[in-house]
Amino acid sequence: MSDPQPNFTPRQTDRWLDPGPTNVQVIYILYLAGLVIGISGIVGIVLAYMNRGKAGGFVESHYTWLIRTFWIGLLYALVSFVLMMVFIGFILMFAVAVWFIVRCIMGLQALGRGEPIKNPESWLI
Repeated sequence: MSDPQPNFTPRQTDRWLDPGPTNVQVIYILYLAGLVIGISGIVGIVLAYMNRGKAGGFVESHYTWLIRTFWIGLLYALVSFVLMMVFIGFILMFAVAVWFIVRCIMGLQALGRGEPIKNPESWLI
């Protein structure tokens, strides 16, 4: 008689959900895509919160960096939006987008080198 429940082995493609460098890379990409498709940034922050504290090592600094990038970027974007009434907000919104992209690229580069983020608590770059 055969076993009614076959053994479940995770597919190789499921690894991007596990805490670690691949997951961090996916979150960076989701953030960058979020500049065009807003919902992907929200998926990224959820993944970052789900996996923070589980990966260990240098990857933990990336999760902190990612979470802070999302919330600080949102704060900067809201301030820029309010200031659009006096037109300086348009310039600030562009600056926020550049800041966001630079942080994501810096994080991807550090991740590619296997290095932690040097100052994950930073508000700037």
